Amino acid sequence: MNGKPLVLIVDDEEKILDLVKSYLEINGCTGLCAKTGKEGMKLFEQNPVSLILLDLMLPDFSGEEFCRRAREISDIPIIMITARADEESVIRGLKIGADDYVTKPFSPRQLMARVQAALRRNSGKGRAAQFLVYEDLAVDTEKRSVSRKGLPLALTRDEYNILSLLMSRQAKIFTRDEILESIKGEDYDGFDRSVDTHIKKLRAKIGDDPKSPKYIATVYGMGYRFGGA
Repeated sequence: MNGKPLVLIVDDEEKILDLVKSYLEINGCTGLCAKTGKEGMKLFEQNPVSLILLDLMLPDFSGEEFCRRAREISDIPIIMITARADEESVIRGLKIGADDYVTKPFSPRQLMARVQAALRRNSGKGRAAQFLVYEDLAVDTEKRSVSRKGLPLALTRDEYNILSLLMSRQAKIFTRDEILESIKGEDYDGFDRSVDTHIKKLRAKIGDDPKSPKYIATVYGMGYRFGGA
């Protein structure tokens, strides 16, 4: 991206996508566009996004739900763009993690000023803990990328979250409930055995032998820890 901040725009209106992307590029940013929440989340997981411009009214799931999912894995700035100007919508959006709120119709110049202010506030955060490394396995937490022996690995969002959680506190034993909470949030009602499925797939992708693990060890009756057998 040539060092330019990458801004993800999630909105189902083609005109708004084109307008905002054009203004972003004029103001030294790169725009990445998505028309649905699903498409936006996929782009977010696969790219080193610096900020999200998020419409509340999306065709598949709400911008509020998108914001919740994004906040489970990142603290980058999120600016909501919506036609809803009522106080309850504003408060609800801010409570679930939005940093700012812009109502339609909006001034592109004012929006760019808010984008630049949010980027300035967020610049430099988390730099010290950007890389998690264990032998030949590396996680770049800023770019949300994983590599082994210098080669990139394609992980799902949950697989990435589990790996970065385990690597962030190596040798600590994480229970299945702790792992579930980290990837799904406190209100998730899933089964703890779904973690085992994620771990199995993750091990296959990072080249870990479950019978003699180099990276992720099973602690029977307790959960998992990073650091091998």
